[in-house]
Amino acid sequence: MTGVGAVSEHTGRAVLLRRDDVDTDQIVAAEYCKRITKRGYEDVLFSRWRQEPGFALNDPAAAGATVLVAGHNFGTGSSREHAVWALRDWGFRAVLATGFGDIFRRNALKNGLLPVQLAPEALAELTALVERDPAGPVSVEVTTRTVRAAGRSWPFPIDERARRHLIAGLDEIAVTLSAEAVIAAHERSRPDWLPVVRVHPAEPAGPFDPQSAVPEPPAPGQSAPAKEWVSR
Repeated sequence: MTGVGAVSEHTGRAVLLRRDDVDTDQIVAAEYCKRITKRGYEDVLFSRWRQEPGFALNDPAAAGATVLVAGHNFGTGSSREHAVWALRDWGFRAVLATGFGDIFRRNALKNGLLPVQLAPEALAELTALVERDPAGPVSVEVTTRTVRAAGRSWPFPIDERARRHLIAGLDEIAVTLSAEAVIAAHERSRPDWLPVVRVHPAEPAGPFDPQSAVPEPPAPGQSAPAKEWVSR
């Protein structure tokens, strides 16, 4: 069964981004969205900012960090899923901020990246802790909806359906396949006169001819057969 890998808790070192209102174009510039794969975007993550010598990810100490502590309003702007792929490819498993763009949040959850929304005072406290001890572990517990670091803890909200899917390691395709028996039973109970969709096993590969999908009219005195759409 397909899925994104179960995530009930993640613990890792954190890196501070120290920037607010980070949009998806700043995460991955539009010119890098022409690739046709979902992997291999770590080299273009924050590409413009990484040209700045003092940028956080340029610090050798940031290597291996898996928790990104951002600021306010992370992942706003266009809906490009590449932003999530790039963060995952770099090695991040959780992003902490006071808020997220709605589409970015959904894309992150579907790809197993944890978008953790903290209250402003909680994020400020966590940021101060990471500043004092950059090597200290930060834990994100999906099961309890809690962030923990240096003996402190802070709650965060998460959609209950998304939480269950993360813990079980299910994506939307896996959820659909889990109901395969129910879907098959429904299809068997459908009246014969309703349209059906099937794959033609003997049809050779080639360009689709729209005329081939037009059924022959019934002979005089005969009723029209059930319409059949051939999936190619």
